[in-house]
Amino acid sequence: MAQYALIDENNIVVEVITGRHEYDLPDGIDNWETYYGNLHGMLCKRTSYNTYANEHVQGGVPFRKNYAGPGSTWDETRDAFIPPKEYPSWLFDEDTCTWVAPVPKPDDGLTYFWDEINQTWFQFDVGE
Repeated sequence: MAQYALIDENNIVVEVITGRHEYDLPDGIDNWETYYGNLHGMLCKRTSYNTYANEHVQGGVPFRKNYAGPGSTWDETRDAFIPPKEYPSWLFDEDTCTWVAPVPKPDDGLTYFWDEINQTWFQFDVGE
């Protein structure tokens, strides 16, 4: 099985569908992206749920920078899916095609949340 993103006229992913692998082509089908695109009347691009921030989570070759989810943007020039920007202050990382906070997130194994007003990371303590 493979995943395919259906993309609207504004290059926004509206749906991700499961389809056949690109190498599994029966007679009369040259390309699944074209087939599914024609079937749905939209641009269609294959995506990989194993790819995030231009890394393959299983150590394979990353594909199109990020998995395409609804609301993601298709960037033809970069051949990449770009997730929605979470906060106005976040900056675009060209290498990963993701949005990153202007302040690095602490890397101490604890859970942090972004405070957009104060431009900082904080821990939310729900008590014990």
